[in-house]
Amino acid sequence: MITTIVQFKLPEPVSRSKARELFLGSAPKYLNASGLVRKYYLLSDGGKTAGGVYLWESRQAAEAMFNAEWRQFIAEKYGAEPCVDYFETPVVVDNLTGEVSQD
Repeated sequence: MITTIVQFKLPEPVSRSKARELFLGSAPKYLNASGLVRKYYLLSDGGKTAGGVYLWESRQAAEAMFNAEWRQFIAEKYGAEPCVDYFETPVVVDNLTGEVSQD
């Protein structure tokens, strides 16, 4: 599995309620995305940085999502270029299901 952390600086800080509105607007885009296990939307204290943490089945699936079209979508929607970092994820602890998964 692969975890990606996406971050982008917002041109102006946004409130939690505004961020929720923006995030809910893009959330359907990620439903049933090929290879995406889970996504968490992020907003920093002070609302100056936003992004997401994604858990993927593979790096190939992540790279397929984070293409030029997706980068343009983020830049247009949030007014900032995204930075994407990739991490190997050999073990996941899920307290909701009581499971430990391994890659």
